[in-house]
Amino acid sequence: MIDLETLLKHTIPKHVLHHGLFVMQAKLEPIRLLFEQRRVPEEGWKDDVIDFLFTLLSWMDTDKDPKGVRIGEREARVSSPFVSKLAHGFCHGVGRSGNITAPQPKAAGTSLIYFFTNKLALDMLQRAGAPNLKSACVLPLATGMTIGLAAAVAGDDTRKREVVYPRVDHHSPLKGMQLVRMKVKIVDAEISGDAVRVPINKLSEAISKETAAIVSTTTFFPPREPDDVKAIAKLAADENIFHIINNAYGVQSRRIMKLIQGAIDAGRVDLVVQSTDKNFLTPIGGSIAASPNPSYTEKVSKMYAGRASAAPIIQFLAAILSLGINGYEVLRDEQERNRHLLEKCMKKVAEKHSERLLNVFNPIAVAMTLTNHEAKKVGYNMYTLRVTGPRVLEETDFGICCRKYHSPYITMNAAIGSTEKDIRLATSRLDRALKQAEK
Repeated sequence: MIDLETLLKHTIPKHVLHHGLFVMQAKLEPIRLLFEQRRVPEEGWKDDVIDFLFTLLSWMDTDKDPKGVRIGEREARVSSPFVSKLAHGFCHGVGRSGNITAPQPKAAGTSLIYFFTNKLALDMLQRAGAPNLKSACVLPLATGMTIGLAAAVAGDDTRKREVVYPRVDHHSPLKGMQLVRMKVKIVDAEISGDAVRVPINKLSEAISKETAAIVSTTTFFPPREPDDVKAIAKLAADENIFHIINNAYGVQSRRIMKLIQGAIDAGRVDLVVQSTDKNFLTPIGGSIAASPNPSYTEKVSKMYAGRASAAPIIQFLAAILSLGINGYEVLRDEQERNRHLLEKCMKKVAEKHSERLLNVFNPIAVAMTLTNHEAKKVGYNMYTLRVTGPRVLEETDFGICCRKYHSPYITMNAAIGSTEKDIRLATSRLDRALKQAEK
C-alpha cells in the first residue's frame, strides 16, 4: 500500500504534512474499525466515508485493472459511466454460479463488500433483539422469493414437498413456495373477538407424513395477528420438521423480535426471513435469511441460481452504515411513539363517526371498523386525498385471512420511517374520507 508520509517527504513543512495525514486518518478511522470489528457502527457514517469505502473496494475488481484484457462473456462491461455509477462500480455482481456467498475471482472488492454485508446483517439482527441467531445472508431477492428458497431447502433436506401454511392472504410467499414446486397446505384462521388467528391444534392436525415445513408469519395487517411462533417452534421440534418464519417487517419492532428470540429458545426455528426495504429503508429488492444454525443459511446461498446483482447488497450496507445502531434505535423509538399516536388519533376519528378500533395485537398497525360507511368509497377517498398505504377490506375480500370477517375495516400503519406529521395528516384525511362515505 501507499506510504504517504514517505512519498510526500520534502514537499511541504513537516508539521503541516503531519497534521494533514492526521486529519486523513481521522476520516478513515470508521473504515479501520469496520475491518477490525466487523460490526455495525454505533454512530452512523457520513455519506462521503461510505462513498470512499465503496469506491476503494470497487477499484479491486478486475474491470478496473488498467492493464487487464477482458475477453470473457461476462466482464462487467457497461454501456456508459452513468450505468456504472448506478452500481457504484460493482458491476461484476456477487457470488458464483453454485453459491451466491462464494468469493468471485474477478471481483475481490465486491466479494469483500458481500462478506462485510453479511457480517453486519447478522450483527444488526442480533442487536435488534435476536441474539440467538448465528448466521445471516443478504439476498438480492424480495421476501416472497426468499421464502421460496427457504422452502426449497426444507424440501431438499427432507425429500418431502408439503408446506403447512397458517393462512396469510399475501400472494408473494405463496408464489415463492409454489415456484419451487412445494405443495402448500393452507390452514384457515379463526376469529377470536376481533383477532384473526390460526390455532396451534389446527396446525398440528394439518401435519402429515409428507410435511417438510411449517411457514409461520410474524407481521401482517390487522386483524390478522402474529402466529404463535413459540408454540409452532415447539411443535416443529416435536414433529422433527422445518420451521421457517416470515418476519417480513418485524425487525423494526422490539416486541416482534422478542417473539423471534423466544421461539428460537423454545423449540425449532430453521430460517427467519426479513425484508431490507421494510426494515432498513432501502429500495425494494433485498431480504435477509438468518438462522440459529449456520448450515441452513449456507444451504439457502447454494440454492440461489447463478451470480447476483450487487445493487441490493450495497444499498443495504450503505443504509446500515449511515444509520448505525444508535440511528436505528432512534427510528424504532419513533415507530413506537407513532404507533401509540396512530391508535390515539384513529380512536378519536372512530368515535366521531360511530365506528370503533379493532382489539387486535399488532405493534405496527391499527384497524378500524367501517360498519356505517361504504368501505370501497373510503378507500377511494383516501387515495384521492393522496394518502398511500391504507388497506380497506370487506367481509369476504382476499386479505382478511379467514373465510368471513364480521365487518368491513380499514388498516393504517405506523411503520418505521413514518413521521408524526404523516400520522396526523393521514388521520385528519381519514376523517374527511369518512364524511364523504357515510351510508
